[in-house]
This record gives sequence, structure tokens and C-alpha cells, in this order.
Amino acid sequence: MSKQRITPTLWFDGNGEAAVNFYTSIFKNSKVHSITPHTGAEPGPQSGALMIHFQLDGQDFLALNGGPEFKFTEAISFTVYCDGQKEVDEYWTKLLAGGGQEVQCGWLKDRFGLSWQVVPTVLPKLLQDKDPQKRRRVMEALLRMKKLDVEALERAHDEPSYAAAGR
Repeated sequence: MSKQRITPTLWFDGNGEAAVNFYTSIFKNSKVHSITPHTGAEPGPQSGALMIHFQLDGQDFLALNGGPEFKFTEAISFTVYCDGQKEVDEYWTKLLAGGGQEVQCGWLKDRFGLSWQVVPTVLPKLLQDKDPQKRRRVMEALLRMKKLDVEALERAHDEPSYAAAGR
């Protein structure tokens, strides 16, 4: 069992193993801890894995193949903090692979319907600047983006004419 006190559980409609394999292939320091097979006593699909205990970049999760009753919504999502544009590009591309969907402001939905926000670590710093005009320019730039552009966010922060020009 996990040493982590709180472990997020993700509900899948029979494709939990495929999702876990997808996620563990994207993030370093990831692995499957254990697979609990269906026992035949629970409702829902009776073949394959019932639960998969896995780890993404050191964070433990459970995947539950619970059936079609529940779907992911944007109300729950995961944020991936990236050290720069190269990491933003890498995670963005990998999480969209196989049928994901770009949304807005660094958000995307992967092919399993799970929402992610791929964020450069500089963004919170830019949005917490003491200067309200700088914060506003960064937010205005962010709202025009799908995948986040680190250079454009920094220019919006540093150059008063950047946001006014609508770049």
C-alpha cells in the first residue's frame, strides 16, 4: 500500500490499464505498483484489472475500472509544472497523443477525457508580480493561448506595448 496518506482515484470505463500504460510512459519516475483483478463479486466489467495502483513522477494514484456510470469533467484536473518551453512542448505533445484535445490557457484533455494544465513554472511568478498592469498583461496574453508560450508570457509581463498590440 502507499505511504502517501491521500491517493487520487481515477474512474475508467474498462480502459484503466491502457490509461495507466499511457501515463506511465509519459512521466519519469513512474511505475505500476500492483494490479487487482476483478473478483466477479463487483458490478461492472468482469475481466481484466479492477484496480491499478500506480505512480506518476513519484505521486501515487489508483485507477478503477468501474464502468460507464461516471465520466471525467474539467472540475478535476492535473497541473504539470514545466521548467521551460521545451518541457511544455514535450508534455503538451505527449498528453495530446492518440486523440487528445487542445482547450485554452494551457489546458488540454487527453484521449481518456482527463483534463491537464501544462504550465511553465515562471507563470505563477509572473501572475503574482506586485505591478497590477504586468499581471493584467500576462493574463490577457494567457487567455489568447492554447499551449502556453513562455517567451510571449514574459514579453507581455516586461513590455507595456505587448498587450496593447494584441500579440
